[in-house]
Amino acid sequence: MAIGGKRKRNNDSDGEDDSSRRRTRTEPEKEIKEPFRPSMIKNKEKRSEVHAKVKHQKKLEKRAKSKAREAAVQRAIELGEELPEKKVPRTIENTREVDETVCKPDDEELFAGNDADEFSSILNRQHNPKILITTCRFNSTRGPAFISELLTVIPNAHYFKRGTYDLKKIVEYANKQDFTSVVVVHTNRREPNALLVIGLPNGPTAHFKLTNLVLRKDIKNHGVPTSHQPELVLNNFTTRLGHRVGRMIQSLFPQNPEFKGRRVVTFHNQRDFIFFRHHRYIFETKEIKKIESKGKKDEDGKSEKVPDHKIIARLQECGPRFTLKLVSLQHGTFDSKGGEYEWVHKPEMDTSRRRFFL
Repeated sequence: MAIGGKRKRNNDSDGEDDSSRRRTRTEPEKEIKEPFRPSMIKNKEKRSEVHAKVKHQKKLEKRAKSKAREAAVQRAIELGEELPEKKVPRTIENTREVDETVCKPDDEELFAGNDADEFSSILNRQHNPKILITTCRFNSTRGPAFISELLTVIPNAHYFKRGTYDLKKIVEYANKQDFTSVVVVHTNRREPNALLVIGLPNGPTAHFKLTNLVLRKDIKNHGVPTSHQPELVLNNFTTRLGHRVGRMIQSLFPQNPEFKGRRVVTFHNQRDFIFFRHHRYIFETKEIKKIESKGKKDEDGKSEKVPDHKIIARLQECGPRFTLKLVSLQHGTFDSKGGEYEWVHKPEMDTSRRRFFL
């Protein structure tokens, strides 16, 4: 046996020859080409020009689809057929994560609990709501202005100066004076930033973060509300937690609205943000000139115009305008140390943009 000799290659063991191995090594891999985007163009003027063309093309395609859909609807009406199915756009709200706590119309347990909760006596009109509104200890200039507008929004609401009194003492006083709720307006850096709503006599206590406050004087063409009791509109409080928060908000207002005053107070929940709006409405009869068919003409040879009447609704915002976001819901009245919480929002709970709790 020769030492250091070349080892004989066994071609029988491998089913491949050198040429096939060399070809597989040097064969380039197929690269996946990215779709063209205007942002890939480095020249600014050329990029803007291409972007405008793409945007215009999309607009034309959208208009063509809209016209085709309108033609299909008109054809179905003329032939007496069923209308084509209307497409529902995909939004964050209608693609939200499945929540087991969403209330259903046939939920007997939910309706049985409504008759025994803390707000049933007010919502069943056994007691009239009576609200005490106060501030934090260090108040600001916009705090009293916001409270004065809250007094015009919430009927039977009374303002008491906070002074140096502890909040627990205020709750005890409010219980003795037969108040049904306490609303505390917190401020930070001269701006109201939180609302604390305490249900009496046995709670619960809700802590809301307050943002985007716009007072009445800053709203263009704002209206002046009357003293009539407003109608209350609550939207999209779908889960059990949202249902409970909605009933708590509902307990702040009387349950016998005076429709003559045409006042509406709206709490609209969208993605766990509660938008507050205050409006007055009016119904008007508007005359619309409708042109009849080409065959009918008057003596002068012009087409006849038959007046048609249409009833429209007009809204005038009265203010204020703000947004609430629930931070915590606590059992019983306010207790910062030993209180037991029903629900607390934590950063780790925000696992998805499509996860909502109200």
